[in-house]
Amino acid sequence: MRTSVPEKIIKIIDEIDAKGNANLTRLTVLKKWFEHPGRLPAFGLWVAARAASRKGKTAGAAGELFDEARALLVGRKIGASGLDRTAAEDLHRRLRDFQNEHRNQNWGPVRIIHHWNLLLVEEGLDVYLCRHDSPSHGYKLATDYCQHYDPRYGNGLNGPSRTKLEEIVRFMFNLEALEDDVA
Repeated sequence: MRTSVPEKIIKIIDEIDAKGNANLTRLTVLKKWFEHPGRLPAFGLWVAARAASRKGKTAGAAGELFDEARALLVGRKIGASGLDRTAAEDLHRRLRDFQNEHRNQNWGPVRIIHHWNLLLVEEGLDVYLCRHDSPSHGYKLATDYCQHYDPRYGNGLNGPSRTKLEEIVRFMFNLEALEDDVA
């Protein structure tokens, strides 16, 4: 079912082009899109696969987790089912355990993240496995996926966020087209 949400994301891209940045809260338009059945788990799986496919050299236990995530997730068609749920749950548990270091700060404990893309794989699998299945969790996953720190603007949508937003728009168009084919 075709919606207007991808066009709203394109307007965010236009704002980045014009002003250099956009606020992360502009992505709240995704919450409405995620209300449609099946979109949220498909998005979680898609983000996990995108994060697992990022290039870069990582050794040791992190490298092994990346290799396993790539083998499980990368190359899947959008909206495709048939993912080994037991393997996904096992990988999710090991990703969570791998980056389970916390430090106490004045305001409370803070989780220390050494590998952002591994965190995105973990969060994507979390959404896919329906542990967090509200549109708000999809929004948070999208902001985590797209945000970028720039000293001129802080943490928000800028520079490299533009490409990630374009990827999300393509994902949305593809998933909506698949939904139309099924209907």
